[in-house]
This record gives sequence, structure tokens and C-alpha cells, in this order.
Amino acid sequence: MNKLDYKGVWVFAEQRGAKLQKVSLELLGKGRDISDKLGVKLTAVLLGSGITDISKELMNYGADEVIVCDHELLKNYTTDGYTKVICELVEKYKPEVFLIGASFIGRDLGPRVAARLSTGLTADCTGLDIDSESKNLMMTRPAFGGNLMATIECAEHRPQMATVRPGVFERLKKDESRTGSIEFEKIDLTKEDIRTEVIEIVKTAKDMVDIGEAEIIVSGGRGIGNKENFALLKELAEAMGGVVGASRAAVDNGWMDKVYQVGQTGKTVRPKVYIACGISGAIQHLAGMQDSDYIVAINKDPEAPIMKAADLAIVGDFTKVIPELINKVKEVKN
Repeated sequence: MNKLDYKGVWVFAEQRGAKLQKVSLELLGKGRDISDKLGVKLTAVLLGSGITDISKELMNYGADEVIVCDHELLKNYTTDGYTKVICELVEKYKPEVFLIGASFIGRDLGPRVAARLSTGLTADCTGLDIDSESKNLMMTRPAFGGNLMATIECAEHRPQMATVRPGVFERLKKDESRTGSIEFEKIDLTKEDIRTEVIEIVKTAKDMVDIGEAEIIVSGGRGIGNKENFALLKELAEAMGGVVGASRAAVDNGWMDKVYQVGQTGKTVRPKVYIACGISGAIQHLAGMQDSDYIVAINKDPEAPIMKAADLAIVGDFTKVIPELINKVKEVKN
């Protein structure tokens, strides 16, 4: 393998039901930054069936080029089908960087593609950059249970691959004036290439919200004390038009579901307002919410790390502070 033969930055444009997933748009934003530093094209790779109409949207969010693979056998994700097509594309075009969202699909697809291409993969990244001297991709991810941040490079193999957690990077503003090229690839794919068959897709409706999209989050930690006390946080969140989040400690204690967890082992969020109640502010939690526009911390301990990270720190008992906040919010609304 000659590394000089590999040029360009690729982003896997994940779609479901011909609707682009937000992590793909976030990766285009970071991919734009990486490709500009390397002086190469940014390409979005779009697989599916009946997905031609959404290819231009990828250019609106930063892609210079979109490679479209439209085939009926790609309508629903299968490991075999998507892996075969993507590996053939990589061998043909030879990108130097390939980014995939760390979604359920991405976490299945990324390792399979990397293994077949005999290259490395850094999973669940929270940071990406280009080394100024080697021009290698520097991939940062939590290690040892989130107690350490490891920066990894794939110096000897190509493409350099990473799966990236949703919510880590910001998508670019949509620019409908952006133009680029669209390449339609002919696909040699048959049913014999796919060892599984999707019989039916059943969507389960759950009374859950995506905290990664919320503009206001009220989070509780170990200091909340018990599951019942989260009712007070929910009341404040509802009054402000927000949602409830939780630290890992609260989730581990069974007070909140895992989908509401904020932090390195949960979700990375960027709300306009983040209210942390009874959360000490360990580095693992801060990494998941430190880019919030405005942080309010409520804690009995004035020396807690979260208090130093907050724009507004309130020292006190949350059972007394939050009812006052609820009353003030309702007063302003009225």
C-alpha cells in the first residue's frame, strides 16, 4: 500500500427512510474543517434506495462531492450489503480519511469495513484534528472508563477511520447556494451477497425525547438523593420548555433511564441552557455538556468542580432553590 495514493476526506451519510441522520450533518461540519486543513475534497457517501433527492442537502451542509449508491437491496441496512459496497468504493477512490457516526448502524458498519480493508479504526471519538507535521488524523476518545483521554493515530494504514459520537461537533449552517458534483455509482450487488433478510421493520413508540436536540436541559446527579426527587426537576424542565437529563451516578442508581445520561459514557449535548442540580462535575460529565451556551449549577458544595464551570453558581439545597425557580419562571410567563 502506497499512502500517497490516498487522498480526500469521506463521511458516511447515514439515512433512514430517506432522511439524513443528524450525526452525518455534524460530521460534514468537522469533515469540512479537516479537508480544508489537508487541502482535499470532502465527499459524502450516500447508500440506500430512492435517496437521490437528499444528495443535494449534503452539499448544502459542506460536501464538495456526493457519491450516491441507489439500489433496492440497500433500502434497509444490512452489514453484508453496506460493507461490500463501501469497501469497493474505498478500493476504487482511495480516501485517506473515512468518518462514520457512532450510531447503532455506524458501530456495526465501521469495524466490519476496517477489518475488510485491513486498516485501523478508532471508535467512539470525541475529538478529531490533523497533526501539523505528519498530516495524520489525530483521533481522541475516552479510555479506561472515561478516566483518561487517549489520542490515537493510524500512521501506517489507509484510510484512517473513526466513528464519532453524535452531538460532539456542530453542523454547519445550511447554505443552499453551495454547489458540487454528484457521482452515481453502478452497484454489483445481489441477494447472494447478503446473508440476512429483513422481513419486517417494527418501530416501537417510546415516551422518550432526544436530549441531544434539546435547547434547555435540567440534569440531576447523585446529590438529588432518590428517584422521587427527579419529579421536581421535571416540573422545572416543563415550566421552561426543556427536558430532564442525568449524570452517570443517577443512571447507575436507577433513578433515570440511560437515554437521558449526559457525559462521556452518555450523550454529548449543546443546549442553550444547562441546569446541573446535585452534580459534582467530574471531568466525564463536563466533557458531555461543557459547550452549553449558559450553565447554571445548583449545589451545596461551593468547591464542587461544576461550580467553577458554571456561568451562574447557586450554593444551596435544590429542594429550596428549584421551587423558587419554578415560581419565577411561571411569574415571567404570566
